[in-house]
Amino acid sequence: MMDKIKVFTGNSNRGLSLEICEHLGIQLGKSEVRSFSDGEVFVDIQESVRGVEVYVVQSTCMPCNNNLMELLIMLDAFKRASASSVTAVIPYYGYARQDRKVAPRTPITAKLVADLITVAGATRVVCVDLHAGQIQGFFNIPVDHLYATPVLLNYIKENFQDDVVVVSPDAGGVERARAFAKRLSANLAIIDKRRPRPNVSEVMNIIGEIEGRTAIILDDMIDTAGTITQAAEALKLNGARQVYACCTHAVLSGPAIERLEKSPIKELVVTNTIPKRDSATSEKVKRLSVGPLLGEAIKRIHFGESVSSLFV
Repeated sequence: MMDKIKVFTGNSNRGLSLEICEHLGIQLGKSEVRSFSDGEVFVDIQESVRGVEVYVVQSTCMPCNNNLMELLIMLDAFKRASASSVTAVIPYYGYARQDRKVAPRTPITAKLVADLITVAGATRVVCVDLHAGQIQGFFNIPVDHLYATPVLLNYIKENFQDDVVVVSPDAGGVERARAFAKRLSANLAIIDKRRPRPNVSEVMNIIGEIEGRTAIILDDMIDTAGTITQAAEALKLNGARQVYACCTHAVLSGPAIERLEKSPIKELVVTNTIPKRDSATSEKVKRLSVGPLLGEAIKRIHFGESVSSLFV
């Protein structure tokens, strides 16, 4: 029944692609994706895809622009090879933070990337934990927005007992943290950051009861880890017994690892939407796999079944 599905991958996250194929019980599609000496991307699809449902797995993470070009060129190749449909499976959607104009003459790059993916040949998109939900509306093709919540929730339920409080590190993440806390039957806390005036350090006020409890900071991504480590220090100062952190996308660029190592965070739980880099490793980081989740979503798309019921 799965003979009309083929999964291919670029160079950004081959390990995750293999896990997806293992869940589906199929082999990873044969292709070559490499760069010429001047940096141009070359793609060679090494098996027939005529009349087949093709799924291209590619996280547009660091190096973001190169991985994005690999994805676009692969989509074009499959479109020209007469695949019946081409689904872009993007576990981490780069440029998602530029989802609106924050100043008079700035781009909305999340929309630009959506247009590029559509024009390149994608007939459907699958993403995990978009930074801004409205990005789904930037596409004029179907978008399946998946959540890593079940994966993170299972780990927390197995490893943490009572007296847990879920913490949103800023006002923007309150809705996500509230839904997470509801699933755990836990309390919710919010960190309110304010800068009273220019060149004065931020004042952090904590809304909610955290004293003597295990605080779990929840965010969709961690980049330089500035926000999350400051939040952890504020929680510890206000009486939290232990501080943990969870996020879907471990970007971990710049000083992130150094900050994590110095912070009171005991463990950072992330997923493998972005692969582990040698330059961003720490014993504090625990990685969980979203391979089975993505594999199940692909299976349900193929059979025309509900994807949203995965998150009920």
